[in-house]
Amino acid sequence: TQSSGSSGINAEYGEEVNKQLETMGYNIGVRLIDDFLAHSPSVTRCSTLEEVAEVLCKQGFKMFLGIVPEVRNWSSAKDEFSLVITENPLAEYVELPPHCQDCLWYSNIICGVIRGALEMVQMDVKCSFVGDTLRGNDSTEIRIKFVKILEDSLPAGED
Repeated sequence: TQSSGSSGINAEYGEEVNKQLETMGYNIGVRLIDDFLAHSPSVTRCSTLEEVAEVLCKQGFKMFLGIVPEVRNWSSAKDEFSLVITENPLAEYVELPPHCQDCLWYSNIICGVIRGALEMVQMDVKCSFVGDTLRGNDSTEIRIKFVKILEDSLPAGED
């Protein structure tokens, strides 16, 4: 619901936009992984989240966005980490209006791409923004939390 008056969008509307961006990214990610694997013959199945983080940053982001985020802030259980992006190409030449800075994650499409791509290689993750240069933070930070390994599912009757 768009609010009336000069405030532009409200938090509820911003959350809906964030969901739509994440969904768009997810739909891109489920397709992008095939392209990534086709152009990365040296990439093998990762056995740890640390390996996933390494491949994601040094190969995936570099291939599709031309950047290499820094991996930081590992949880003690090693099931959660942050990707820190100092220069986000999606946010270049973008300035959020003041009334959007508290409710809109402009680059939320990236979270969807990560979630969709990892789901296609049987990894369920939660992915969300923690900070964004468009909101006045020093860097853009995406938090990725491992949820579970997804079982390979075969069509009924095929085993």
